[in-house]
Amino acid sequence: MSLDREPAHVQLAVDLIQLLEENKVAADTVLAALPLVIADYQNKLRAEQGNERNSQ
Repeated sequence: MSLDREPAHVQLAVDLIQLLEENKVAADTVLAALPLVIADYQNKLRAEQGNERNSQ
């Protein structure tokens, strides 16, 4: 299956799943880590948006 035409977020999700599976990360560990990853990237996005507003 080619992902070339899929949106970037779908390609990233597939890559992340493959990485986690190849490294045999337990499902419960992945699920426990995801809220931390989400919070971190939400903070990064807010900071980027704040920087964009400040530079205008």
